[in-house]
Amino acid sequence: VQLQASGGGSVQPGGSLRLSCVASGSIFSINRMGWYRQAPGQQRELVATITSGGTTNYADSVRGRFTISRDFAKKTSYLQLNSLKPSDTAVYYCNAGLTSVGSVYPVNYWGQGTLVTVSS
Repeated sequence: VQLQASGGGSVQPGGSLRLSCVASGSIFSINRMGWYRQAPGQQRELVATITSGGTTNYADSVRGRFTISRDFAKKTSYLQLNSLKPSDTAVYYCNAGLTSVGSVYPVNYWGQGTLVTVSS
């Protein structure tokens, strides 16, 4: 199983970006997907998660500005980042809890990061 994140880049404050994460491999089911971020010198923190049923959870710092969505048929999650601030600058990591074909229990997987830089 692999997670491939894309969509990062450099934007000015107030700008927008859309991140995508695609899961590939022998996947039986996806329970949830999410995004975390890690700024320089800081610990990795939750940004947003979404379950297979569509329940979402957001960090207080991004609620109302970021929107997570999913198309689990395509094994993909999206993170729309609006009204970006310099404090949103970080490497954003894709995460998924999923069950592989032939497995009984779900496992947590991480993708590579995609860098988001917000600067004037």
